[in-house]
Amino acid sequence: MKKLVILTGAGMSSESGIRTFRETGGLWEEYDVTEVASPMGWALNRELVLKFYNERRKQLSECKPNAGHFGVAALEKYFNVQIITQNIDNLHERAGSTKVIHLHGELTKARSSSDPSLIYDIGYNDIKTGDKCSKGSQLRPHIVWFGEAVPMMDEAAELTSTSDIFVVIGSSLNVYPAAGLINYAPLTASLWLIDPNEVYVPDNRKVEIIKKSASEGVAILTEKLFSIYGIKNK
Repeated sequence: MKKLVILTGAGMSSESGIRTFRETGGLWEEYDVTEVASPMGWALNRELVLKFYNERRKQLSECKPNAGHFGVAALEKYFNVQIITQNIDNLHERAGSTKVIHLHGELTKARSSSDPSLIYDIGYNDIKTGDKCSKGSQLRPHIVWFGEAVPMMDEAAELTSTSDIFVVIGSSLNVYPAAGLINYAPLTASLWLIDPNEVYVPDNRKVEIIKKSASEGVAILTEKLFSIYGIKNK
């Protein structure tokens, strides 16, 4: 079974109604990133940070996976699919994907502010001031903030380096270190990009571009992969 590694970004979930950060009308136009997504912001105003992520969690509870999520999950029947996502939502899992690495954390989890190894599933519930871990420290969102290390990056790079097919869906490839993953793909791997917008890709690698939304693009990608590998849809 060919190893298919898929890197997904905000464009993967935007069709589900998840508000993105960088596009026009995005969340960064309403919030200063240093106030709600940085250790400094957490230190200065925990109430604001908790409110911001509680709102994101409530929004997520009202969203559903789109055809792109379901299309990616369906590929597990034919490929060894490994998903690396920059998104903090759980839409891949809800669509049926079983192997998902969250580079930037998970919205439905909280963790200790003193011990990063203490992580708790909280679903769509709020985190409030005074909610504490088993060691007595305040719970914080299980999110990788700007200025913090990306703990899953090494595992993501290792996965990418062993891929037969590497696909980028809905990522601007502007956010590092995740954007650099494409450079870890073997020279023998086929590279694909699905995004309706112009995205810079390394000019030293051949990348097949499908200039469509995630839902349309995944359907087209599936057809192309089935054709290349002689797979008949069952």
